[in-house]
Amino acid sequence: MRFETLIQKVDQAEDVLEESERRVAAQVGGLRDTWRESWTPGRIVIAGLVAGFVVGRAEPLRTIGKGGGLMQMITMVSGLFAGGSAQVAAEGAEVAAASAEAAAGTSGPATAALTTEDEEAAALARAEATVQAARGVAVDPVEP
Repeated sequence: MRFETLIQKVDQAEDVLEESERRVAAQVGGLRDTWRESWTPGRIVIAGLVAGFVVGRAEPLRTIGKGGGLMQMITMVSGLFAGGSAQVAAEGAEVAAASAEAAAGTSGPATAALTTEDEEAAALARAEATVQAARGVAVDPVEP
């Protein structure tokens, strides 16, 4: 086959594809319109009642099958208290880091004279103190 013939066949296939795309788009538009017109208020109410009945029948069976609802609630509440304890510990660690900086003489007007390395070391020390405090709470929770 010649190259021009192949190009003609490709052009014909593209035309057929575009025509098919137009037909599908028109059919989808018609389907969408028909679908919207068929949902009258009465049909919507009936569909809601049927769906509610089906879910109501299936939900008790699913709850019995799970059996872990109480355990999920306990886990959620314990996570809530642990998160609050971690927040308190993190705030305490920040206060401790600030007092450590003050004791080391790195706060106040002398802070402007710090080099970049000193600032990075101080930030790293604060972050490490916060992490250690959070780990302590995770291992031994504080009562709120």
